[in-house]
Amino acid sequence: MDNHNLIKMANNIGAFFKSEPDRELAIKGVEQHIRNFWEPRMRTAIIEYVQKGGTELMDIVSEAVLHIAK
Repeated sequence: MDNHNLIKMANNIGAFFKSEPDRELAIKGVEQHIRNFWEPRMRTAIIEYVQKGGTELMDIVSEAVLHIAK
């Protein structure tokens, strides 16, 4: 799967959780969804994308991915 599809899927998840008034809960929601439903190769690819400075993700998605990377 290429990064374009991963970015699109991740931002769709972010769009869903963006309506959460508590920003930290929104980030945790994105993080938990990616942990639960993305296979390891997908998680690795999106982590590498963010760590290399990828800029196409929503802020809450980037933060969630960085939490997963820890």
